[in-house]
Amino acid sequence: MPRRVMLATAAGGLAAALLTVPSASATTAAATQDGTKPTIVLVHGGFADASGWNAVIDRLQHDGYKTIAPANPLRGIPTDAAYINSVLKSIDGPIVLVAHSYGGAVITNAAVGVDNVKALVYIAAMAPDEGEKLVDLFGKFPGSQIPDSVREVPYTNADGSTGVDLYLKPDKFRAAFAADLPVSTTRLMQATQRPFAASSYTDVTAGAAWRTIPSWAVVATEDKAIPPALERFFYKRAKSHVYEAKRASHVPMMSQPGLVTRVIKDAARAVD
Repeated sequence: MPRRVMLATAAGGLAAALLTVPSASATTAAATQDGTKPTIVLVHGGFADASGWNAVIDRLQHDGYKTIAPANPLRGIPTDAAYINSVLKSIDGPIVLVAHSYGGAVITNAAVGVDNVKALVYIAAMAPDEGEKLVDLFGKFPGSQIPDSVREVPYTNADGSTGVDLYLKPDKFRAAFAADLPVSTTRLMQATQRPFAASSYTDVTAGAAWRTIPSWAVVATEDKAIPPALERFFYKRAKSHVYEAKRASHVPMMSQPGLVTRVIKDAARAVD
């Protein structure tokens, strides 16, 4: 066979092979859309935004999970829970609902009555019971630096009443919130922090989804925002599957994203 014919034949065979072998991205997309994996919904807390989940989202998407990280309004539990509830109701198929910090109180309320939420995952998060207020729960155990780190900023509501936003002070942010992250990172986090309404602390929890939905949880052992003892109290009461992020600050999803991803995947596999 002439050399030019041989080369043309080889090239044609290679092209055919490439057309019949799925790419890695196509395989991942198929895994995401085949209905066997739940959608992972990640809810951030106060003083933060959804970008705190970026490292976890990257890992979950690599493993074929559809992920959604909505913007928590941070306007108080009734408003925030109603909004996250609307997000959940827009999703078809099973959901693993994940939250950090104050976001735990939000999902505890938001997931009540949403049948396709199959698992809750609390990452250094609040998990109040029906009728409880966060302000009372924070008083159960010592160790939080948040009360001495916040700055109160009044604002005017649409109805003319006055509300109060809470910010973390620039010189307190890193120690209270994210001491195990680089200073360069926490400077950006502090500058872009989203305040949340002080009313969140006195809002009454209307329902406790963890009473009917199985839960997984991560205790951050060096948390200076929510005392680790309070986290353990929540998760023991909820009968959660508990993991520990050793030497982690309040943001283990940023400092230990591999562990947090593993916990979420454990929850997802349990409800597949």
